[in-house]
Amino acid sequence: MFKIIICIAGYYFFGFTGALFGLVIGSVIDRLRAYGAGGINPLQNALRQTVFLETMFISMGKLAKADGRVSPEEIAHTEDLMQKLGMTAQHRAQAIELFKRGATPAFDIKPTYTRFMSVCGQTKQLKQVLLVYLITMALADGQVHPVEEALLADIADQLGYTPAGFRQLMDMVLNQSHFVGGQPSTATSLEDAYKALGVTKDHTDQEIKRAYRKLISQYHPDKLIGQGLPADMIAMATEKAKEIQNAHDVIKQARNI
Repeated sequence: MFKIIICIAGYYFFGFTGALFGLVIGSVIDRLRAYGAGGINPLQNALRQTVFLETMFISMGKLAKADGRVSPEEIAHTEDLMQKLGMTAQHRAQAIELFKRGATPAFDIKPTYTRFMSVCGQTKQLKQVLLVYLITMALADGQVHPVEEALLADIADQLGYTPAGFRQLMDMVLNQSHFVGGQPSTATSLEDAYKALGVTKDHTDQEIKRAYRKLISQYHPDKLIGQGLPADMIAMATEKAKEIQNAHDVIKQARNI
């Protein structure tokens, strides 16, 4: 509505150039009125959610089969995800089909990520949450096999990560997993905590605080939902944030800050 009014006004006062400018400004106003400041078109959000879930289940199947066999732990991990998502019987069947498709030995996963990047490529948080969850999936049976790590590295490359960036993220996720459910009491817990936050003991208190806040902000529910993460997956993002919180608590206690 506003874009038509402003477009006409622009043409009346400034001619064709004014009409184009009015069309752009009016479109922005209409968008803000429809979705709110910073809002995303609900249709675009729904598309991102769909593509995210399709990519995740296909990738989980590919990852589970990477070492030659789908382990009971990996199956349980996938079933736990479907249960947390509250999937209907129909959607559950579709998810299983996607998982099986990814687990097919000859399946080429690159087109899946070409589509993912075309729809979700501008959303840093979605790319990171996807990769973090796949790394967690690889850890389901207690270790990351070399073929699984190679596949994860290839996926990370398609998501735009550098080899060093992937290596750092994977090291952080591996150490964050030590803080599930609380603070570990092992002698290496402090070292693990530093790695979980992507810092070292040589970093200052302020640098560690900044690293912690940056990590926590990446799992903020409103930010993730706004970028297209399915709302039912927010609980899993919250669990990851708790691991980061627990690791940070270990560091604070050791440094008395």
